[in-house]
Amino acid sequence: MPPRQGRRARITFSDAAAKQLDSLTSEAELHALDRTLVVISVDPEIGQPIPSDTTGPQLRQYTDDVDQVRVLVLRHRPAHPGYLGFAGC
Repeated sequence: MPPRQGRRARITFSDAAAKQLDSLTSEAELHALDRTLVVISVDPEIGQPIPSDTTGPQLRQYTDDVDQVRVLVLRHRPAHPGYLGFAGC
């Protein structure tokens, strides 16, 4: 699927992901994560799907080997197609 045109997906964080964000201390770590979140918000289908049933949220894993960032993405199905929640990073 090509990247979305126009608006970016809205990003929210789980409690576990928020704790991980609080533990980031260096400017380089924050910058790398920020770039990764921009990539995912522009193209929510990026990364590899993680098998799950079709009734719950869709799980995806995105890894940026250059910045050494790994993000697990919880994508809500049709009710909120533009919302992404991060289960951990």
